[in-house]
Amino acid sequence: MDRSLTIVGAPTSIGIKPYDNGTPRGLDQAPATFRRLGLATRIGAEDAGDVLPLPYRDFIRPAERPRNEAEVVSYSRALAERVAAVVGAGRFPLVLGGDCSIVLGSLLGLRRLDGRRVGLAYIDGHADFATPLESRTGSVASMCLGLAVGRGDTPLARLGDGPLVQPKDIALVGRRDEQEPWYGHDALHASAVLDLPDAAVRSTGYAQIAATVLERISAAGVDGFWIHLDADVLDPAVMPAVDSPEPGGPDVNELADLLAPLLRHPRALGMELTIYDPMLDPDEACGRRLVGLLEQLFRS
Repeated sequence: MDRSLTIVGAPTSIGIKPYDNGTPRGLDQAPATFRRLGLATRIGAEDAGDVLPLPYRDFIRPAERPRNEAEVVSYSRALAERVAAVVGAGRFPLVLGGDCSIVLGSLLGLRRLDGRRVGLAYIDGHADFATPLESRTGSVASMCLGLAVGRGDTPLARLGDGPLVQPKDIALVGRRDEQEPWYGHDALHASAVLDLPDAAVRSTGYAQIAATVLERISAAGVDGFWIHLDADVLDPAVMPAVDSPEPGGPDVNELADLLAPLLRHPRALGMELTIYDPMLDPDEACGRRLVGLLEQLFRS
């Protein structure tokens, strides 16, 4: 990759439910773990520091509302400022989460640059298309793709002047949540989102499916596209340190085959990595695996 890279830390767990013991999840520790493992040096990136969240508040889920709704709104706006500054300076941001709710701030940051129409490659083990009423957990992470297209009666669905991204400009890749319809499947199937579940991708091949994804997310009228990568898209046999593992999925090399053409595309604007939980990775083997993946992608 020949563009200048900038790391932005998004150390937040406010968009996901607590552990069963009631304490916040350890996703906020992921950026520090990646730094300790030498990510910036290994991919040749500058480091723009962290965007810090407000404290976790909704340990008990509010009725029919997202957890930490006001806090995620505030965080999304703060992260948007950092992403907009990096992209506006002509650099490629790599946003290190944190939970999946960071996609809202990333997309909002791109929209703040001349009202750009952006595409989205959403590579995830789950659809994340629920509304606050449909979600079983109240976690923004379970509904953030739906919120990005304006689903749900919440300020999080109205962060921009209209939806942050249009369904017709989205490719959802790799989900394996067919048995969990509370992720918003009915609405997803009725939408214009290009839905490529893992079974369909595997039948075609991860490398071959990249062209299909690029055709959708870089269509005429799109000013560029963002890449969302949730670590739980990987097979839990190689990536167990995630909070909602689903059986199956690609290995690291298969995922690299999908991502490499997206990152090489001249209209790629940035990428985020979410849901890696260092608290579930005591020997940091999963962290090292993700750093190795990023080094393979950004040094090629």
